[in-house]
Amino acid sequence: MTNRPDSFGALAAPCDAPAVPCADGLLPHGSTPHTFLSASLQFSVSAMLAIVAVFPLPYTAHAAEPSTIDVMPLPAEVHPQPGRLAVTAAFTVALTGSSDSRLRDSLTRALHRAEARTGLVFAREAAGAYAIAADAAQASLVVYCAASSPALPVLDDDESYTLEIDSQQARLRAATTTGALHGFETFLQLLQSDAGGWFLPALEIKDRPRFPWRGLMLDVCRHWQPIEVVKRNLDGMALAKLNVLHFHLSEDQGFRVESKKFPRLQEFGSDGNFYTQEQLREIVAYAAARGIRVVPEFDIPGHAQSWVAGYPKLASAPGPYVIERTWGVFDPVLDPTNEATYTLLEGFLGEMAAIFPDPYFHIGGDENNGVQWSANPRIQAFVKEHNLHDNEGLHAYFNRRVQTILAAHGKKLVGWDEILHPDLPKTAVIQSWRGAEGLAAAVRAGHAVILSNGYYIDLIEPAARHYVNDPLPANTPLTAAEQALVLGGEATMWSEWVSPETIDSRIWPRTAAIAERLWSPRAIDDVTDMYRRLAFVSHRLTEAGLLHEAYREPMLRRYAGDRATPDAFAALRELVALCEPVKGYRRTQVTPHASQYIPLTGLADCVAPDSVEGREFSWAVDAVSLGGAAPATLASHFAEWRALASRVIATAPTTGPRAAELTALAGQLADAAACGEEIVSRLNVAPADTSVAWFEAMLARLDRVATPQAATELPVVAPLKFLASAVRETGHRGSLSPDAWREYLREIAFPPKKS
Repeated sequence: MTNRPDSFGALAAPCDAPAVPCADGLLPHGSTPHTFLSASLQFSVSAMLAIVAVFPLPYTAHAAEPSTIDVMPLPAEVHPQPGRLAVTAAFTVALTGSSDSRLRDSLTRALHRAEARTGLVFAREAAGAYAIAADAAQASLVVYCAASSPALPVLDDDESYTLEIDSQQARLRAATTTGALHGFETFLQLLQSDAGGWFLPALEIKDRPRFPWRGLMLDVCRHWQPIEVVKRNLDGMALAKLNVLHFHLSEDQGFRVESKKFPRLQEFGSDGNFYTQEQLREIVAYAAARGIRVVPEFDIPGHAQSWVAGYPKLASAPGPYVIERTWGVFDPVLDPTNEATYTLLEGFLGEMAAIFPDPYFHIGGDENNGVQWSANPRIQAFVKEHNLHDNEGLHAYFNRRVQTILAAHGKKLVGWDEILHPDLPKTAVIQSWRGAEGLAAAVRAGHAVILSNGYYIDLIEPAARHYVNDPLPANTPLTAAEQALVLGGEATMWSEWVSPETIDSRIWPRTAAIAERLWSPRAIDDVTDMYRRLAFVSHRLTEAGLLHEAYREPMLRRYAGDRATPDAFAALRELVALCEPVKGYRRTQVTPHASQYIPLTGLADCVAPDSVEGREFSWAVDAVSLGGAAPATLASHFAEWRALASRVIATAPTTGPRAAELTALAGQLADAAACGEEIVSRLNVAPADTSVAWFEAMLARLDRVATPQAATELPVVAPLKFLASAVRETGHRGSLSPDAWREYLREIAFPPKKS
């Protein structure tokens, strides 16, 4: 396998292990990572991904017009109209058609948020509830809901709505309660102000989702996430119109639910950190009120260390076992030949089926390395006796047994790619983490599919990379019938490197870009406009209670220490804005003795995944390299980096033990400035010594600048490499288009590493 950059505005320095997703965010110990960047796994948009893999460019695949509203996901149809609707304290709402408690509660939450943003106080009844206008003709907002949705959200609920706003009134119409809930979120995002006051722009919206399954997978096992974390992220999901919480509840590092039938599961597998059954029901109800389904995942038969810690006789090799503290793929696996395994699963899965009412139930099924099965003569004899052929056949036998148990409780089985087998019932849903090949294989076998490849937000890729990753690109090879089996997709938040304090910053706002890809029409793909709107949506998420922005300042204060001077803290804040955490699985590689016990309070935890400053520099480089902007326009960036590096180095000693890593990072920033100045001095000049040797020497210098410090890196390095390739190729562009020239330079700047 060869290495290649994963992004340009958010590039990991070259490393020996490429950033590739595994089903649970991990790489097997001693194994070769699955290659998800091969041509066959790029969802037939290889040209687009190649461009955005360089850096999040201001790239518009179909030259669509930028949006005129600051909403995300962008509605299916938006028709701007002249005028605006003023929003004052006299704002009133009328409900017509069907009305249920979920609709009224959602309206109450929406009006609370509108008051918080505007400072206005809307009319209330004596009991404190918001007043509902009796005369719809006089109301500021009229909500018409044709029918109430089921109390619990369902996969195929009609989520469409229309919103019409003129200078007199706003009219929200929806076929169901769920559609109305989505309409409220769009309404809130449209609310804005200027010198004339608060208002809603006049427009007509017709909106509906592209895919019915739009999810967020939340791993609460590797690092425990309390119920308040789950709830606030459900609020964020509702804002982004995501409708499935995929709740990853068991893993080698933790079993996170209370079982009353088998209490040793949580007693030996959780360190006391688990949700009670009452809390689980509370989460399901909280999600349902926001139009979100909850699909639980209990990973079996592999990733089972927390299962067998309490019930070691169910393992395929003798115990004892304790929960794992590090990351990887481990040997403990349930024994499919032991009837006691199914006795426990039947009781436990039935217990959980009563708590999680959604028809879909996830069993994981990923990354079973087969070590214990192969080493157990009794298990291998069972395989031979039952004509199962091999461990894969044994796994399929296990899945069929589990599917029968789930079916008895009215559940449809969901699992990762590895469960796909000719004997798997067609009702089972495949979640594809291995890309287009896995997705295509599943739908061609007749299974519904959920895509997660390309949406691994724990890999700290920029939003642009996720945004151009389409489950069904325009040139998909799938037939219409096969395309109909693609239900949608899920962002995946594996929790090796997140705490309750930092997790929001790793989910948001980037997941809003994934939400748009799953909701909005395929042709809405302008990366620049996406980033413009993402900035607004980030503020809306903060208003909804997410901590992705608010967490950083107190974390930086703690990191800097009590004796850091104001100048040191200001310099630290500016430096952090220019940095990103290392990408992919590299943090585990650069963090010795990585485990569950490491406090996630270091520099990498303070740094945002998608640096605004880094992205803006990338775009400036693009303008110079491809758009004809003057090279001198980059000079201010280099001067600012030099000045900042000097300030950090001068003030770092007041930060105590952290001074060394800050000084090293500042030194790299100064070196980046020096490299940039040298590159620009040669651009379009082509001096005699601008040769391949000079270029290779420059890449080597930039590789040293890219060396991670405290699991943190400078995203400006990749665009500097790209700029250096433009120097080397000065005068060679010929008639190449901007996109072709970009790709040509990218391949020079980021050549595959020699094996």
